[in-house]
Amino acid sequence: MQTSPIQFSPADRIADFKPYFFTILGQKINNLKKMGMDVIRLDMGSPDLPPADFIVDAMVESARKADSHGYMPYAGTATFRQAVATYYQKRFGVELDENLEILTLIGSKEGLFNLHQVMLNPGDVCLVSDPGYPVYFSGPEIAGAEVYSMPLVEENGFLPNLDSIPVEVLKRAKMMWINYPNNPTGAIAPDEFYEQVIEFAHRHKILIAHDAPYSDVCYDGYRAKSILEFPGAKDVAIEFNSLSKSYNMAGWRLGMAVGNAQVVNYLSVYKSQVDTCQFKAIMDAGTVALTGDQSWIEERNDIYQHRRDLVVKAFKDLGYKVNPPRAAIYIWIKLPDGMRSMDYCDHLLNETGVSLTPGVVYGKYGEGYIRVSLATATDRILEATQRIRNWAVQNNP
Repeated sequence: MQTSPIQFSPADRIADFKPYFFTILGQKINNLKKMGMDVIRLDMGSPDLPPADFIVDAMVESARKADSHGYMPYAGTATFRQAVATYYQKRFGVELDENLEILTLIGSKEGLFNLHQVMLNPGDVCLVSDPGYPVYFSGPEIAGAEVYSMPLVEENGFLPNLDSIPVEVLKRAKMMWINYPNNPTGAIAPDEFYEQVIEFAHRHKILIAHDAPYSDVCYDGYRAKSILEFPGAKDVAIEFNSLSKSYNMAGWRLGMAVGNAQVVNYLSVYKSQVDTCQFKAIMDAGTVALTGDQSWIEERNDIYQHRRDLVVKAFKDLGYKVNPPRAAIYIWIKLPDGMRSMDYCDHLLNETGVSLTPGVVYGKYGEGYIRVSLATATDRILEATQRIRNWAVQNNP
């Protein structure tokens, strides 16, 4: 009997979704490489440097133990959660209950997405920093909620203007995303902002979700803070952190949600229906990373700072407006007036082999900017900036 493929329709909630931008970009880059182009990727924030040796050694040692290979507790091992509590106490002066206020994640992205599923109903509003990490936008939409974009503009230090949010939006708002040090802008938040947003959340009964994976990637003596350091934060806030950027463990997929015990519990219940937990050897390595020698992080940050300065100088020499960020691993660069970020990055990639990220990928208020990642070997960054210089001189973009 001859048959033909059945056409299956997706669920309405994902019918209009397109693949993640970096998935499409990766396919395009692979095609260019097949044609012989030498592509330098300054787009993704995937650290090129490895973790410290003692972290890798801890993972290997644990993986060789017979009892490391079974299912682990859904919330993560008690040892890893205690390490998170120790880290938060030493790093931020924040006391956390390892049983109620900490949840282990398979990379923080999992938690970012799942938070929308446990907190939002159709008709609810999620306040989202724009530009911002794409999951802040897709998560609420898949949950059936509405997104209200809070513009992050340079004139306001890339901080949201809370006073500009309409009253009718606030009546339906259930949660808000903030992210400092910020991706993609590299902006940092002053203490006054955290105090303001906590008071705002109490007043309007809104959950604050603070995404903080760049807290330990800082320059020029800056030291980022946790929102949980501020009075009243645990009443209204949950913070997501990760070992991806701070400890060069992006591919290991290890993160944590900490803060408001009620919301952490919601995430834990949902997570128990979706997945199990991370490999014990990775959690054991994460324990050592969080509680062991931290001096190598400063040395790593010096490398990023050197790369930052190279990129900033290259674009300033071309007349672009760019300020050196004090944290995160990105440079946020304003394009000349009238230039579209997607067009700029497409032409640059096709003509030079240098891949940058269009600002519009991070929201409509990211248009007119490009993001340059520092997570590529220094010699390749130098080669990329030279290609960009030559291309810019020839094309006068």
